[in-house]
Amino acid sequence: MTNQELKLKSIEYRKKILKYIYHAKAGHTGGSLSCVDILNVLYNKVMNVSPANFDDPGRDRYVQSKGHSVEALYVVLADVGFFPEEDLLTLCRYKSPYIGHPTRKVRGMEQNTGALGHGLAICAGNALAAKKDNLPLNVYTLLGDGEMAEGSNWEAMMLAAHYKLDNLCAILDYNKQQITGANADVIGLEPLRQKVEAFGWAVKEVDGHDVEAMADLLNNAPFEEGKPSFLIAHTIKGKGVSFMEKVLKWHHGVPSPEQYELALSELDRELEKLTVQV
Repeated sequence: MTNQELKLKSIEYRKKILKYIYHAKAGHTGGSLSCVDILNVLYNKVMNVSPANFDDPGRDRYVQSKGHSVEALYVVLADVGFFPEEDLLTLCRYKSPYIGHPTRKVRGMEQNTGALGHGLAICAGNALAAKKDNLPLNVYTLLGDGEMAEGSNWEAMMLAAHYKLDNLCAILDYNKQQITGANADVIGLEPLRQKVEAFGWAVKEVDGHDVEAMADLLNNAPFEEGKPSFLIAHTIKGKGVSFMEKVLKWHHGVPSPEQYELALSELDRELEKLTVQV
């Protein structure tokens, strides 16, 4: 897939995220819009995982530790063929497996997540097991920046560095907001890069909406041999919809009919601009 195709797909993904959240009348809108470019790159440009090889022990692994932004993951998994997209019309409905956090009842999900601070530890265990089994696979996880206040993340980072898990890559959706406010006002993370490096990880930073730059970095991981990789992806909460960007209420806001149409029209204009450039 070309970089131009990735950019177009990101806009389509955003439209679908809004569609299914609007239909379900529930969902984590802002965070799903901030992380979807990362998922786009992972599933369409980086990882060796697909419906065809999902039962293969040698597949790459992805765990969404930031589980509340599951709508973005559902849309991407449907697009790459793990299940029919129309299934998402049952999102948050009675007896539907498509609930508000990842569950292994959905094809393509590696782990149940939702309680923050678990994904990185799970992935460290997967990466260590792969090393012991001599499996040439990579393990990826997406972390939320508010989630970094969980001590279990830092314990997992110590373990991963100790065992030199250079087949492990953590990506931080660093949109700098969480449910109760700005990270800097709740629990500040800075100097984040220096903290992660002090725990023995190789760190890179990137614009988390630049699909070309992210693909280049992730396809060249590990960033340093013998060290796990940590990618700080600087993002914007609500990215792609002007009235949602950096506005705290859209952490789990659901658009009204008028807001939904306005958001789609903004994304359609961006899609048209990119299509003209092809």
